[in-house]
Amino acid sequence: MDVQVQPQANAAPSRPPFEVVSLVLQGGGALGAYQAGVYEALAERGIEPDWIAGVSIGAINAAIIAGNAPNERVERLRAFWDLVSSDGWQPFGAPFGNTGGNLWRHFLNQMSAGVALIAGAKGFFTARPLGPWLAPAGTVAATSFYDTSALKPSLERLIDFDRLNAGGMRLSVGAVNVRSGNFVYFDTTTHTIGPEHIMASGALPPGFPAIEIEGEQYWDGGLVSNTPLQWVVESQPRRDTLAFQVDLWNARGDFPHTMLDVATRAKEIRYSSRTRANTDQFKQVQRLRRAAAVLLEKLPPELRETPEARLIATAADRKVYNIVHLIYRARNYEGQSKDYEFSRLSMEEHWRAGLNDARRTLRHPEVLQRPENHAGVLTFDLAADGRE
Repeated sequence: MDVQVQPQANAAPSRPPFEVVSLVLQGGGALGAYQAGVYEALAERGIEPDWIAGVSIGAINAAIIAGNAPNERVERLRAFWDLVSSDGWQPFGAPFGNTGGNLWRHFLNQMSAGVALIAGAKGFFTARPLGPWLAPAGTVAATSFYDTSALKPSLERLIDFDRLNAGGMRLSVGAVNVRSGNFVYFDTTTHTIGPEHIMASGALPPGFPAIEIEGEQYWDGGLVSNTPLQWVVESQPRRDTLAFQVDLWNARGDFPHTMLDVATRAKEIRYSSRTRANTDQFKQVQRLRRAAAVLLEKLPPELRETPEARLIATAADRKVYNIVHLIYRARNYEGQSKDYEFSRLSMEEHWRAGLNDARRTLRHPEVLQRPENHAGVLTFDLAADGRE
């Protein structure tokens, strides 16, 4: 159902009328600064999540938010992104100013991405000098091109893991068990989260090595699902939920015209993880749950006590969900290397884009209002054109 909304300047309440306010962060490497900008806009409005779920770079951003006091979160996010970004590759300066023309920016971005491929990103990952080819089989060096050991002290410096595990804000990070292939969520309700859990969520092969946790090896959760929305909305017990879903890959895009375009488009489709299809499926399931709840109320008492009715009652509910999409829409000069292009110029652009998209979205009061007269699920994508 399309929701026509008109922006208003009303201030948002400090606590939206939902049982859970969640922030869902997709993986996407260097694009993750967009998520930091979104969080800054939420913090401006006094909207603090109860639950953050992330995969890959989304797990890092989520852990920084959950592991710091509210008044320090934006500052710590900024510290991380300043650390891992660089001044980029500008041997002669940009002839068209800081942003430059599209061709020049494409050239600069590709050169900066090349630097990251060769040297890595400070405080995050470094290239193995000899690559994996000469390393003894079975060693960490033989199964990855980069060493991510520099990430652990970065996380320990920027995150208070005691606070993170204290239960003030729920944190979930997704990873994949290399041996079984099963997707796993490390969650503060069931685990004591440490740097290794965050690193495991972002251990994308073959670039990054698997991370060992309790005798098992884990890779990046994006191999199975890059968007942890389902973990949030399908959790038990189900609760009224306002979910800000921050995607770094846009499932929609133009038809490619070159092989580089093909590589870019394929990566976007793969890592967008069928977000809209999954949301549409959840909408349909929730309609059925609400219909079942209404039907059960109309049954005579003797039928409500039948085994069939009791089984249906376990799935029936009247919970409501607002799912607010915030999707990074890449510039045409970024190309397929945008997730490992760590120039400071691009980082600042990504951060600004998230900040501005979230500010525009939050001008619409319907986003923060509990849906009373709908089928239980409303979705919003307001940053681009003002309508769903």
